[in-house]
Amino acid sequence: MATTGNGPHGPLGGLRVVELAGIGPGPFAAMLLADLGADVVRVDRPGGAGLGIDPARDLTNRNKRSVLVDLKAPDGPATVLELAARADVLIEGYRPGVAERLGVGPDACLARNPKLVYGRMTGWGQDGPLAERAGHDIAYIALTGTLSMIGRPDEPPTVPANLLGDYAGGSLYLVVGILAALQHARTPGGTGQVVDAAIVDGAAHLATMIHGMLAAGGWQDRRGSNLLDGGCPFYGSYETADGQYMAVGPLEQRFYEEFVTLLGIADTVPDRDDLSRWDELRAAVADRFRTRSRAEWTEVFDGSDACVAPVLSLGEAPHHPHLAARATFVEHGGLTQPAPAPRFSATPTSVRTAPALPGADTEAVAADWDVPGLRTTRKDTP
Repeated sequence: MATTGNGPHGPLGGLRVVELAGIGPGPFAAMLLADLGADVVRVDRPGGAGLGIDPARDLTNRNKRSVLVDLKAPDGPATVLELAARADVLIEGYRPGVAERLGVGPDACLARNPKLVYGRMTGWGQDGPLAERAGHDIAYIALTGTLSMIGRPDEPPTVPANLLGDYAGGSLYLVVGILAALQHARTPGGTGQVVDAAIVDGAAHLATMIHGMLAAGGWQDRRGSNLLDGGCPFYGSYETADGQYMAVGPLEQRFYEEFVTLLGIADTVPDRDDLSRWDELRAAVADRFRTRSRAEWTEVFDGSDACVAPVLSLGEAPHHPHLAARATFVEHGGLTQPAPAPRFSATPTSVRTAPALPGADTEAVAADWDVPGLRTTRKDTP
């Protein structure tokens, strides 16, 4: 496993980002920008966000710097506005209207810096009947129909951690929006603007292909009944003799033929195109996988195009030979973590610094960004 340090900064070197501290998709989006080389300054509140994770192990704050500002103090909003005046991007994840009430909303920030890209990260969006409501990932993906597609047909929908809503539908769309808005701001006559990134919008957008298949009659609007949702016997996971699992996905005919041959059932299973016998096919595949351990099946399919892989745990994944060879996971400060992605040929990225501790960089940022007011608002680091 690779160990990183003060390595290359990436393609966003020189970009300045202010992140108003929050939890979930906002910090992850800011981390992605930091991984790509941006100078991300996280504005932490005195006392912390109350999430309960040790700041020294909060990997979403790697490659960032932190200052402490109390936005409810008399000089707090003015200090943030000074940072915004020197930034290219500001990210906040409050409920609609909160930033405005604190005095650091889009109008106030853009008045100080007309080229600023103001990124807003919420679950429901800045408007609509639910905009003021509290929520979490599971509710957002539930309303978009996305959650309904995941899991077995005879069981409740399977919760995909908070990866699909918060991070795919939220963080990644915020970053795409920010980069697009930056491109506009830097064109002749371009201006800054507000990016309204709502998890419901992103999660719905992720299912665009499925909606097309539904309209074309190629997708049934019920869970576990389709080619890609576990309804197909050659696209899913199967238990092995040792209670582990193998993931199976040979959708193309030539890959499928290799799969059933290596599995040892090519001469006995029904035609895969006969949907009426899919249950029979699934049972045959399941029975066969239960005859050997995960390690044994991994060896059987090693080097093949059968599209079969062992289902690894979070702890096992960094040690897989392919991921190790690519340094998909790295170690920094004693913490194993996913490496920055994607990769760049001319401007490589790296994990440069450990998670920023609240307020630890106040003096350095005050000097680098020329914001003397930061020093007067500094509180003792918790």
